[in-house]
Formats: sequence, C-alpha cells, structure tokens
Amino acid sequence: MRSHTVITIARQYGSGGREIGEMLAKKLDIPYYDKELIALAAKKSGFSEEVFRKADEKATSSLLYSLVMGSYGFGGGVAGMNDMPINDKLFLIQADIIRKAAEQGSCVIVGRCADYVLRERKDCLRVFIHADRDSRLRRAVEKYGVDPAKVSDYLTKQDKQRANYYNFYTNRKWDALSNYDLTLDSSAFTPEQAVDLIIQAAENLHRK
Repeated sequence: MRSHTVITIARQYGSGGREIGEMLAKKLDIPYYDKELIALAAKKSGFSEEVFRKADEKATSSLLYSLVMGSYGFGGGVAGMNDMPINDKLFLIQADIIRKAAEQGSCVIVGRCADYVLRERKDCLRVFIHADRDSRLRRAVEKYGVDPAKVSDYLTKQDKQRANYYNFYTNRKWDALSNYDLTLDSSAFTPEQAVDLIIQAAENLHRK
C-alpha cells in the first residue's frame, strides 16, 4: 500500500476488530489509534485519563442536553464546550485528534465514529467487522475473561452501547451497510486473512 490511506474500523463486540486493527497497523507499519485517543484527549483537555476512560464510546447520559443539541456538526466549532457533559467533550476532542491524525499520514483508527468524522476524505477506507454470535460469545469468554453465565447479556449490552454512541453522535445507524466500504465477517477468516483482505481493499481504493 503505497499511498496515503486512513483505515477506520467499526466493530461488533467480540468480533476481534481491535486485534485485527492492531495487526493491520503493525503489518503496514503505520500508527494505530484506539485507547491511545483517550490519553491524547486527556493531555489536550487537562482532564484525567480515568475520567475520559469511563466516558469512552458512551453517548451522553443527559437527555435534556441530547434534545437541545441533537447530533453535532463538525464544522461548527465547540462553542459552550465548558458546559458540555464529559462524554460530549471527549467526543469532540477525539474527533479533532482523529482529523489531525488523518492529515498527518496513513493510520488505522478503531471505533469512535471515525468513519463519520472522516466522511469527507477520499483516502479513507471504512471497515465494519462483525461475526456470528457464537464466535463472539466464545471470544468474550476465552479472550476477554467474561463470566460464561453473564456473557450473552454482556455482549448484547456492549453492542447496544456502541450502537447508541454511534447513532447519537452521527445521526446514522451503526450497523448500516451504506456507512462502510467493506464489511467483514471475522468468523469466516483468520485474523491474518482478514488483515490481507483489508489491505487488498485499501489498495483497490487508490485504483478507482
């Protein structure tokens, strides 16, 4: 992959999207952004990482604020930011970091509505990684250490949280196929094969 390319990865819980993103960035030798965005946002804002970590990828809990503000337009600045709920501050700061990272060069960005934040960029490959439920349940127990007795409800809760976050801040549906250039069933491939497929798609992006 020779040209400047930004790859965003949205993922169902337990689909291995983070692992695939890490492997992808390592194979391409380009920066990887996921939890790192929290540290960068904390440094930029002066808030502690722990405060932002608790708010990460969660929509604001303020119903009144949601009704007043609706979804954000990224061209409108951040007037009144001091009065925003912490979730909204984190989202806007991360969105700014994501845009700047994309400007600087090729990179892989996991979650945080990056596909939407970078929707105007022609050099962005937007990927959605999913998997069948049994595979995700198994991964959650074996890889993430989730209690087998609670894993089904936990998986449903995590997917709902990610969907609500995406839907709130973008006014789009998280799992709508039209949001993405490539959707990938990670249960049908090894992580290495998934990485190769994404790289091939990224290379084809420049041949349009």
